[in-house]
Amino acid sequence: MDDTTSLADTARNAANHRASSGGVLMLIQYALAPAGLLVLAAGLLLDRDEVGWLGAGLAAAGVALLIGRSVSVVRRSARIGALLSGALEGMPAGQLVCDGADEVVFVNAAFRELAGWRRGERPLDALARQFSGDPDSAREFRRLRERVRAGAAASAELAIPALDNRPPEWRKVQGQPVAGFPGSVHWRIEDITARWELEHVMLREQAKLADFMEHAPVGFFSVDQNGHFLFVNATLAQWLEAAPGDLTDGESRLHGILAVPPVSAAPFDLFDHGGGEQRGELTMVGLRGRRFQVAVAQSVVRADDGTIHTRSVVRDLSPEREWQEALRQSEQRFQRFFEDAPIGIALVNETGQLTECNEAFLALIGSEAGSVINRPMADLIVPAEREAVTARLKSVQGGADPAHPLEVRLSGGRELTAQLYARRLANPVRTDSRTDGGKADGSRADGVGLILHFIDMTERKSLEAQFAQSQKMQAVGQLAGGVAHDFNNLLTAMIGFCDLLLLRHKPGDQSFSDIMQIKQNANRAANLVRQLLAFSRQQTLQPRVINVTDVLAELANLLRRLIGENIELKMIHGRDLGLVKVDQNQLEQVIINLVVNARDAMAGGGKLTINTTNYVVSQPERREHETIPPGSYVSIEVIDTGCGIARENLQRIFEPFYTTKEVGSGTGLGLSTVYGIVRQTGGFVLVDSAVGEGTTFTILLPHHQGELRPVDTAEPRERRGSDLTGTGTILLVEDEDAVRVFSARALRNKGYQVLEAKNGEAALQQIETNGASIDLLITDVVMPQMDGPTLARHVRKLRPEMRVIFISGYAEDRLGEIDGVEVAHFLPKPFSLKQLASKVKEVIRDGR
Repeated sequence: MDDTTSLADTARNAANHRASSGGVLMLIQYALAPAGLLVLAAGLLLDRDEVGWLGAGLAAAGVALLIGRSVSVVRRSARIGALLSGALEGMPAGQLVCDGADEVVFVNAAFRELAGWRRGERPLDALARQFSGDPDSAREFRRLRERVRAGAAASAELAIPALDNRPPEWRKVQGQPVAGFPGSVHWRIEDITARWELEHVMLREQAKLADFMEHAPVGFFSVDQNGHFLFVNATLAQWLEAAPGDLTDGESRLHGILAVPPVSAAPFDLFDHGGGEQRGELTMVGLRGRRFQVAVAQSVVRADDGTIHTRSVVRDLSPEREWQEALRQSEQRFQRFFEDAPIGIALVNETGQLTECNEAFLALIGSEAGSVINRPMADLIVPAEREAVTARLKSVQGGADPAHPLEVRLSGGRELTAQLYARRLANPVRTDSRTDGGKADGSRADGVGLILHFIDMTERKSLEAQFAQSQKMQAVGQLAGGVAHDFNNLLTAMIGFCDLLLLRHKPGDQSFSDIMQIKQNANRAANLVRQLLAFSRQQTLQPRVINVTDVLAELANLLRRLIGENIELKMIHGRDLGLVKVDQNQLEQVIINLVVNARDAMAGGGKLTINTTNYVVSQPERREHETIPPGSYVSIEVIDTGCGIARENLQRIFEPFYTTKEVGSGTGLGLSTVYGIVRQTGGFVLVDSAVGEGTTFTILLPHHQGELRPVDTAEPRERRGSDLTGTGTILLVEDEDAVRVFSARALRNKGYQVLEAKNGEAALQQIETNGASIDLLITDVVMPQMDGPTLARHVRKLRPEMRVIFISGYAEDRLGEIDGVEVAHFLPKPFSLKQLASKVKEVIRDGR
């Protein structure tokens, strides 16, 4: 019932109350005037004046009472109308009363404001104008007026569009026909914008809550006391391979989705033990058979009417288990990478203690984990480098950029050199730290630790040193070869001119002894030069296939005389030794040099053992700075029990002029000669030594794989006969004046005609001019502009049959081949007059 109806009823009830209480009085008031008129009429009819006047007086009194009554009623009605108007005017809702002609009977200010009423405009038309902006509201308002006009009460909530994209305003319009007044309507309008917005906010929040419940990352469900589903959200339904309606249809039950339903439990229980609060893990089964592990929490609610329902939350553990498995596999992979890494890895905490390391690191330092874990990292560095390494690690720990690795020497079970890479590691886990209770702490450090990577550089450093040593040996060898070549030219001239002088100064001449002294010292110098050439692998070898056992047997007596009586010599010959192709004289020189070194190392006596065996290399072997290729070798070991060689000297023992002996006790060329001869032969020299224990030199010579050729044991021709004279024309090409002058004089003294040339170009011109008369070409190998081999190639084209003798201070094998033909004749410098004449006569005789 609206406000206007209530006020009218109140007024009507008050009037009824007053009417019932004053009914008698009203009857007298309304009956007195008619009764007076009747009495007046009776007096007139009876013609009795007193009766007539009585009737007139009664009539006048009745009329006066009616007039007074009317005035009182009018006043009371006006008061009630004013009271009703005041009450309706003060209401916050708009009030409008219209009669049957839609004329305004009453309208309050609230209605005018809410309807936007304009002067001269009907109130209902003002409402229609407001709702016209929204087609739905306009249409609904027309229907509302039609229903009210038909005599039915109606109401509607209508929107008034707002300008500037603001939300619309809402009005509730009610129409109530007035009872007893046909066509009259009481209209009521109310602003419900705030309520509408609040309701819609609540609806949106409810929708959000419903959506959250439906699509939350966890499942929700509720079942009754029979286990039937009352509610299932979409998430759980999806896990169960169904729609929510498929589970709440009244047929599905809780125990139907459990892989192992509880045996002795209520239909709404999840576990055997039941209870008001149930929590645990179990396996659910979808409608299509999918099994998945879940964690559930359920509360059982008992209502006042005795019914039971549950509130249950489900969390799918499948992703978590997959993450755990992935994490476990990742940890296993990391652990494998960590443990199986080929480089050493160590974790250091903020205090500098080593907390964890891999096997490669333990192998580097030669220790076990128990002896290094929780030790300061600085303890594993050699004392001389600890301060620098500690400062570097602290700087990296403080945020400095570790741009370059640091080379450190570790002092574990063995001293080695390693490259250290350091990186910051935030919050390192203390895997081995212990609390006071003895349990693993497992906590994270508050500071910043380090992860250290160690790369063993010991072998690399050794290889670098060996490579540098090899480069130095090669450079020294090249220098020695160049020096030897120049010395050979000088010595050739010295020895040659001595021979020329000896032709004029025979024994008994007072100058003979002086000349012999010069020649003998020149020959000694030539021996030193040959040793330099041997070291530089540039000497001329005369290899032949020999048996090492035979060579050692021939040397045995000489070696015993060399070492003396206080040293025991023992030779152990291997069985079925392979043959080798070497220069026997040079091999003997190698053995003698090694034996002499061993003798000097055993000044107080000792034992010298020479052992020969076959040695097979199946895979390339790295020994010191040499790599021994696969193959079959003959091994000659010279083992002494002397003082040994210090480690720092081992890298230098093959350097020329390097010696650890006292000044004047050695030339420093013994081992360098050994090294050069063996390497030029294609073999290897290895050394093992320990101070105070002795030294072992091992010579590896490759087995000879070719055919065996008979050995020419005949003496050279110059030894078989003393006649070195001859005839013929010889072209002598030599850029060294002293050598050319000596050689030319020597050959002329033996009867030859000699043409001289200082270089290859001059020699080629003479051959083009007098080529037919030249029987032999003698040329130096190394000359400016055109060298000897180039000259020989040109001569081959002009005179293919011309014989050529090469003379050089370098080795014969440096010449190689000329136009595919091996160099047949070679005379090494320094040579004597007799050697030169003998070689020339031999070549000319063979050519004829």
